Amino acid sequence: MLPSFKDLEAKVRFKSKESFTEVFDNWLILQKRSLDELRSAAKAYPELIITESHNESTQKLAELVNRVMSHYKNYYRVKSESMKQNALQMLSATWRSNLESAFLWIGGWRPSMAFHLLFSISGLQLEDQLSELIQGLETGDLRDLSSSQLIKVNELQRQTVKEERELTESLASQQETVADSSMVELSRDATALTCDINSGVRERVGNGESVSERVEIILESKEDKLEEIFRKADDLRLRTLKKVVEIFSPIQAVHFLIAAAELHLKVHEWGMKKDAQLH
Repeated sequence: MLPSFKDLEAKVRFKSKESFTEVFDNWLILQKRSLDELRSAAKAYPELIITESHNESTQKLAELVNRVMSHYKNYYRVKSESMKQNALQMLSATWRSNLESAFLWIGGWRPSMAFHLLFSISGLQLEDQLSELIQGLETGDLRDLSSSQLIKVNELQRQTVKEERELTESLASQQETVADSSMVELSRDATALTCDINSGVRERVGNGESVSERVEIILESKEDKLEEIFRKADDLRLRTLKKVVEIFSPIQAVHFLIAAAELHLKVHEWGMKKDAQLH
């Protein structure tokens, strides 16, 4: 039986040495289970709309979509708790493959990728069932996006890309502070201190603080800023996913969530296989 997100959150909160690996591994298992449910729902949909009323069939799909979205929300809540313990681990995620890490943006997937995924899957579905569209049959999936839906997608994409760019610039600015005057002065003093210690001299103290204390203070302030950026990035990821799903009908949302889970799970699997071949 999988531990609940609440249990995992407690582990992360009260054991700072607890790795995020367990959370991520359980998240993968949960995604696989959700994917099975989503696939079953999509497969049963044509029969469902025949045997049940439109409202009943829509309600069942909406409940499934809400349940899957709650899993995403819980995952990011636990990730946020883990970030309080060690924000830097999110940039060097040992639970991910090297392939996944190569495509990460501020510790996770790039929010604008949701739109690339949407356009890719809708294009593939269009190719697969072109004959049905020629006959004027409704497919219910992402090929049936209305003009009003497409307008909403376009507006959301523009806003998402704008926020994404701002966060990218914030991270770049923060990364540049590694060479600011405080860091350069600190590295110079620490180097001098090392030479003094090697000569048998005790650690020097300036302005009431030792060099090691200054290191802790300055690095902690930089980590706090990185944590703030990571949190905003995760917030944008979750908000983008929720808003994209809200634009869709329940069956369209099911198809989108299937594509998202399949892509995530397969890229992880391929990456792990590549890493194993290197050992």
